[in-house]
Amino acid sequence: MVSLLKSLSLVSDPTRVRLLLLLQQEELSVAELQEILALPQSNISAQLARLKSAGLVTDRRSGKHRLYQMAQTSPREAEVQALLSNVLEAAGSEIPETQKDTAALKITLRKRAQTAQAYFDALAGKFGRHYIPGRSWKALGETLIQLLPPLVIADLGAGEGTLSQLLARRARQVIAIDNSEKMVAYGSDLARRHGFTNLEYRLGNIEDPPIEPGSIDLVIFSQALHHASTPQQALKAAHRLLRPEGRVVVLDLLKHTFEKARELYADTWLGFSEAELTDMLHRAGFTGIDTSVVHRESRSPHFQTLLAIAHR
Repeated sequence: MVSLLKSLSLVSDPTRVRLLLLLQQEELSVAELQEILALPQSNISAQLARLKSAGLVTDRRSGKHRLYQMAQTSPREAEVQALLSNVLEAAGSEIPETQKDTAALKITLRKRAQTAQAYFDALAGKFGRHYIPGRSWKALGETLIQLLPPLVIADLGAGEGTLSQLLARRARQVIAIDNSEKMVAYGSDLARRHGFTNLEYRLGNIEDPPIEPGSIDLVIFSQALHHASTPQQALKAAHRLLRPEGRVVVLDLLKHTFEKARELYADTWLGFSEAELTDMLHRAGFTGIDTSVVHRESRSPHFQTLLAIAHR
């Protein structure tokens, strides 16, 4: 039987409150809880053991994993459960991390669905596995570009502007921003030689780009955000540039531990998790945020590419 006094003593700990709030919503593994809470596995396992011992949590084995959920109470314990739920709700409102936990839970559940879908996708084969005359990623990219409406686009952290020049083939205007004078000079020269009159390179910082506020339909960060001193400031700047209903697209590295990237590629940040990027976009004022991991490199250190799209 669930003890009221023991239950109340257990929910005095913020980590256990966060765990119970999550397990009220979904059955989760330790690995999933670790990803959501960003806490050590040993800490989570220890807290789950205490909650299970108190009869607040149950578990079951599913393949290689053990899944945890809130314990189902008997009718006699319904009053205790109702009181505990009220206590959890009140305690959760005082813990700032709970909003992030809810957002991270949604991402975890979406990744679950994507993992299941990947199995069936693999059965159908992968694009480019077999040679077929005339089929290539370049051709596919060119096709998709042609379907874009004539937008005003800002490519922040554009480098020499390969993407900018591809977008300029269809866009009404492309403004490419980079903080390297040599990159801007090289890109500008290339645009002139290719006859792009709608592509302009400007020297500037992606955290304060030299673009008029409210003048852009689409802002793109392509492998640029992890070079920013303050990524949050760069996303706020992007929000400021956009017209109402404008969109931001972020292509960046999924969070990794390859420290040499700081030296080899001048990376300031070692990528971002889906939860981190979602939270930053939300705090910058964006809505309708959608993230997914769209590529994993086959060579070590196996960098993965994270895509995020959001609306102003």
